[in-house]
Amino acid sequence: MMIVALFEDEDYENFFPITYTRPVFECISGMSSFLQRTQRIYPESNTILFTRDYLVPTLKRRASNRVNEPDLIDDDTLLINGTLVVDENVKQIIEKKLSKDAVIMQRERMALAHLSERLARKHGKELCRPLTRFALRDIVKECKTLEASNLPLMTYPWDLISMNVELIRKDYAALCKGECKGTLDERIAIYGEKAHMYVDEGSHIEAHVTLDARDGPIYIGKETTVHAGSRISGPTYIGNKTIIAAGLIREGCSIGDVCRVGGELEESIVQGYSNKYHTGFIGHAYIGEWVNIGAATTNSDLKNTYGTVQVTTKGKKVDTGQIKIGCFISDHVKTSIGTQIYTGKKIGVASQVHGFIAEDVPSFTIWAKSLGVRPVELYLESVIETQKRVMPRRGAKQTIEDIDLLKKLFEITAKERGEARVSKGKFEL
Repeated sequence: MMIVALFEDEDYENFFPITYTRPVFECISGMSSFLQRTQRIYPESNTILFTRDYLVPTLKRRASNRVNEPDLIDDDTLLINGTLVVDENVKQIIEKKLSKDAVIMQRERMALAHLSERLARKHGKELCRPLTRFALRDIVKECKTLEASNLPLMTYPWDLISMNVELIRKDYAALCKGECKGTLDERIAIYGEKAHMYVDEGSHIEAHVTLDARDGPIYIGKETTVHAGSRISGPTYIGNKTIIAAGLIREGCSIGDVCRVGGELEESIVQGYSNKYHTGFIGHAYIGEWVNIGAATTNSDLKNTYGTVQVTTKGKKVDTGQIKIGCFISDHVKTSIGTQIYTGKKIGVASQVHGFIAEDVPSFTIWAKSLGVRPVELYLESVIETQKRVMPRRGAKQTIEDIDLLKKLFEITAKERGEARVSKGKFEL
């Protein structure tokens, strides 16, 4: 069995700010990250991960795989773009069409490549940073090139959301076999077939909960509690050790491990370890880890004109072609009570937001422009101390790698704060 290697290309920047803190292949869509889905398809293969150098320490701590170690390549290697959804159809394409020393391109991006050990070792170091178009040309010169047009290769963060419903269905069909192992109170209301609902061991669904699987499956992970009065509509995925507190969880939601979710959530992804415990609506949004959504925080996912939503990417407006797009919230963000977030807005790493958010918010920023206060840069020491306080609340402990990542990101994102005219000093409301 050949080596399987996931890599990032230059389009990882399209997914900012959610990919500041993780490689693209750790983003979630459906019930899995790109990495988890690939490992499920190739369980026997040795896996090497290639990512940006500043992410290597935290990724090595989270993943059991080798990271940025091209010298360990000792066999033919299957290169997989980190934003490609690897499923059985893609596996068949690889087996039937991808010969040795061949690449599959889609819209000028390399989706897949099968390299001999010689070529994989030769170009391995080029993968230790996002694959540039210049480096890609060197690889393509030595390979047979095939063109594809309909591979599930994601380009923008809203692709994660738009494909979520379909991927929940596919993941559920692949993963969920057998009877529920958790406890379902006899007073719950069930709509749809029981085969489309799975509750894992240690989980408890309280009385007067409604589970509606008529339009898609519902998966609830281990040691998760759904409080009385909640309604969950499929397709929906809820991870392990999560609490749904009287929530209205509409179709198309993926909620990761160790989250607290209440209020209304629709067609949204929550990476994990995040808190949206109170009332408020979040729709067609992507929320990272260690985020705290304040009471009554709401985002808009529909323009008053019903026109397509534009999102600023790499400094330019990009038309998503979609009518419903919410917000993109990076790790460690805090929203205050009553925060209102406009369509298509991004909130950067560790920022704190107040009032109406009608612009993208840079990382490490306290933002309250709608309240008449200039944006102010957060003290890095404060961000580190807050992380140290928050993590034990979810059974985790801050590590030196966590601290170093915050310090590095503070440096990396300084330019965006400058462009947004974020000032230094004390924040006063």
